[in-house]
Amino acid sequence: MADKKVLIVEDDPNLLETLKYNLRKEGFDVVTASDGEQAIEVARRERPDILILDIMLPKMNGFEVCRILRKEMTVPILMLTAKADETDKIVGLEIGADDYMTKPFSIRELLARVRAMLRRVKMTDTRSIDRLTSLKIGSLEVDTARHRASLAGVVLELSPKEFDLLAFLAENKGLVFSREQLLEKVWGYDYAGDSRTVDVHIRWLRQKIETDPTQSKYLVTVRGTGYKLEG
Repeated sequence: MADKKVLIVEDDPNLLETLKYNLRKEGFDVVTASDGEQAIEVARRERPDILILDIMLPKMNGFEVCRILRKEMTVPILMLTAKADETDKIVGLEIGADDYMTKPFSIRELLARVRAMLRRVKMTDTRSIDRLTSLKIGSLEVDTARHRASLAGVVLELSPKEFDLLAFLAENKGLVFSREQLLEKVWGYDYAGDSRTVDVHIRWLRQKIETDPTQSKYLVTVRGTGYKLEG
């Protein structure tokens, strides 16, 4: 992954230098920013392959940076939070972040997450050439070539990870996947810890594809097992 560019947005100079050193040691091309406004500028100029984004930043917080950049590019975003606050994590996922890590974290795990996220992007790009262009489940249509989904002809506003999750389940219609399996297949790594990332994405997908999210027609929970897409 020596040709991959990572943008690190972090205002703690010690952590920034640590992340920069370790990512460069692994062969990544690294660019940095230390506040939210600079992050927007650098991201637009450098077009990174992945973004590591702290939440607590001067000038503009990480949530706002994520919200702005998500409208402009599909770069994978890994958010860093200093608080084990469920609200921060959920807000980050809702506005388009692909994953989050709570400080303090191990550099080894962060590197594994970065590699996994980049592998997932590569797998998606490769598979889009071979897989079916359009998948239809009732009134729901998932166009994998155009990275677009619609319901009854109306295009859905999905974050990149919401689309990846929906496309994976559509490709495996009727099959049940556990949270851990979805983390491995969609997020690209075997994550044995907090599986709430999946639950948040499932909940928001339901808000967008179900007429009544409390009575799921498409995205079904199989109690004690996981989730499946049917219809």
